[in-house]
Amino acid sequence: MTATAEHEPRACNAALTRAFGFLGKRWNGVLLGTLAGGPLGFAELKRAVFGISDSMLSERLAELAGAGLLEREVEPGPPVSVSYRLTDSGAALLPALEALTTWAEENLPESGCPGS
Repeated sequence: MTATAEHEPRACNAALTRAFGFLGKRWNGVLLGTLAGGPLGFAELKRAVFGISDSMLSERLAELAGAGLLEREVEPGPPVSVSYRLTDSGAALLPALEALTTWAEENLPESGCPGS
């Protein structure tokens, strides 16, 4: 007779599920990583993130701001200037994003995306 080991069924980690549900949305992680170098305006972000549409960029920026990961700053001007910068909460993600970037460089084949 062989002994069988009983295992507790594994449940997915709820916090990890939330993190990937949010950061796994197309562009969210890329936008946060792009803002790691400092504040950028809408047009600068659009140029830096190849392939994102104006409406999607606007939607994602609003979503990231709503989650408290970035702030929208308005300089009255003239001309009026709007820039986006990481909050402390957004900046706290940078070590994880850097680790994911390193892992991808070492373990995933290049996809042929611009800039790679």
